[in-house]
Amino acid sequence: MTSTPGPARAGHSIAHLGGENLETGMLDAALHALQMISDPYRLMILALGVVIGLVVGILPGIGGLAGTALLLPFTFSMDTYTAFAFLLGLGAVTATGDPIPAILFGVPGGAGSAATVLDGLPMARRGEAGRALSAAYMASLLGGLFGAALLALAIPVMRPMMKYIGSPELLAFAVFGISMVAVMAGKSPIRGLVAGCLGLLLAMIGADPKTGTERWTLDTLYLYEGLPILPVVLGLFALPELCDLSISRASISTGMIKQNPKDGMLQGARDVFRNWWLVIRCGWIGSLLGAVPGIGGAIVDWVAYAHARSTVKGASETFGKGDVRGVIASESANNAREGGALIPTIAFGVPATATMSLLLSAFLVHGLQPGPDMLGPNLSVTYSMIWSVAIANILGAGLCYLFSGQFAKLATLRYTLILPTVMGIIYIGAFEGTRTWGDLYALLIFGIIGWTMKQSRWPRPPLLLGIVLGDIFERYLFISIDRYGTDWFARPIVIVLFALAFVGILRPLRQDIVSQGGIARMVSMIGSFRTKTSDLLYLPVIIVFSYMLWQARDWDSEPATVPLFVGTLGLGLTVISLLSQWFYHPGEPADGSGRMHMELEAETEHLTQRTIYTRAVVFFAWLVFFIVSMALVGIFVTIPLFVIGYMRSEAKERWRLVLPKAVILTLFIYVVFDQILHIPWPRTVVGEFLPSNWRVPGM
Repeated sequence: MTSTPGPARAGHSIAHLGGENLETGMLDAALHALQMISDPYRLMILALGVVIGLVVGILPGIGGLAGTALLLPFTFSMDTYTAFAFLLGLGAVTATGDPIPAILFGVPGGAGSAATVLDGLPMARRGEAGRALSAAYMASLLGGLFGAALLALAIPVMRPMMKYIGSPELLAFAVFGISMVAVMAGKSPIRGLVAGCLGLLLAMIGADPKTGTERWTLDTLYLYEGLPILPVVLGLFALPELCDLSISRASISTGMIKQNPKDGMLQGARDVFRNWWLVIRCGWIGSLLGAVPGIGGAIVDWVAYAHARSTVKGASETFGKGDVRGVIASESANNAREGGALIPTIAFGVPATATMSLLLSAFLVHGLQPGPDMLGPNLSVTYSMIWSVAIANILGAGLCYLFSGQFAKLATLRYTLILPTVMGIIYIGAFEGTRTWGDLYALLIFGIIGWTMKQSRWPRPPLLLGIVLGDIFERYLFISIDRYGTDWFARPIVIVLFALAFVGILRPLRQDIVSQGGIARMVSMIGSFRTKTSDLLYLPVIIVFSYMLWQARDWDSEPATVPLFVGTLGLGLTVISLLSQWFYHPGEPADGSGRMHMELEAETEHLTQRTIYTRAVVFFAWLVFFIVSMALVGIFVTIPLFVIGYMRSEAKERWRLVLPKAVILTLFIYVVFDQILHIPWPRTVVGEFLPSNWRVPGM
């Protein structure tokens, strides 16, 4: 690649420019940065990063971290402006590509797009895939531009503000995020709190952050550092949707067959502008949470989604059932996160996310020092990053709109054409967690858990939120107590966030009391014992809580305090929820469906329970086959075996369709994941018997 002189190679000119900027103002720095980014060569490199970022976003489980790590070495020969345009072009639009698999297949492209599934997939199922995708693209574009604008405004004032953010404030942010579980639980806040408590305990699996005590590791090295988030997300949210697709044996959207996928494009864009105030609010949430180190992108869209559900008119009746405002809320926050995450990285050298950590290493490679220098001598470089984020979002949204008609048509394909491809990529995406066999086992286990929760009308988002925030909560709790004692309770930001968390937890209970006509009327609804099949799920939940509490009783006080408190609270709430199910019989919800509004409507209700369970067992048996075959002969033999076996046994697809699909998918996975990403595949049973100097891919 051609190298153009840049800041890292022209220290004198940059220092001179920085002095000039200090005198003539920030506008000159911004205009100079725009001039540098407008260079055709840099725009071409930026566009290349955008294309790669969209592809990375579409592939489930890969994410911006792997993409940035892959591209980082290629930037060493570039000048500073070009290098950061390339890296930020990828990072800024990864979230723009995420909603494509989330809306069409119910498979989150990354953890940050999991909330989009809740409303995006139901829209695709009723023939509105084009509208949902368009709304997601436009919301991502506006959210990304909002994040870039906020970064531009925040840089000069952020340094004095950030000195007031310490471990107590980070803890309070985590508590506020945890309080969202009650909102996410829809009509059953107690079940949401139970799932949230269980998620918190699962987040504490591994070595205690303070003493190193092993907690619930089952004597396996895989669990020593805790559960990786990728297989958990894909298991909870991707596999249940694919399982239901396999059970119903239909395309994702039968309504799309007679509908032009582009018909909803204009309507989706109008939806976003019609809800402009929601976009601004959620963009602000995404930028704010993105700027807080340690919060991470996995909860940003959930918090924004919960905010929209609790503030938008009529959301409690429509969210989770195909409301475009749910897609807008999560996606506008998702893309705004990137601009927010750049703030502490640039201003203080504190990376807010793992991807920003890689970006920070690029700073050092190119001779840049985060902090005051980025606001003075290298101010033009800082503004070039802002321009890169803004231009990348525009290019990314434009490319998505250009090919969106083709993306939407995927929703009309038969399930036997969709499932083998998506499943192969999901397995590899889950394997990116820690690149061990444990990732595949976790994917299967959480897939079964997620499908069971969905069928039993248990909310899944609170479980994921607890897993994401549990480690953050415990770590900052210990740091706050050790450093500040009890004084941290009196810090202003902590008080405000704790108050908001308290209101967030009580709000669903208050709404329930009001909707049922008051406490006295609710008491009158207590009646005779009544149970349902879904109540059986309480039994394993009670067993898990009891087992984890039993194990924690022998630990020292420090590693046991939080698990014992959370476990006891969760067990108590489980019992209360079960008794409520047995004896409390309020009227049906407004739609008369009897199901929680935050969960997706199952597409299998027209089938008998026996048919549903039989086909579900067959689906998960295919997953077990995939793991066993991969252990025996490796990924590149398993892929064609899986594709051929599934397509032929499920629907007797024609060989002229099956064989090319098997070959193309195998070649795609080989080129992308073996040759480009260089994934270290685990040794297989057959591979153990091969000579060590033989290199067989995937074995």
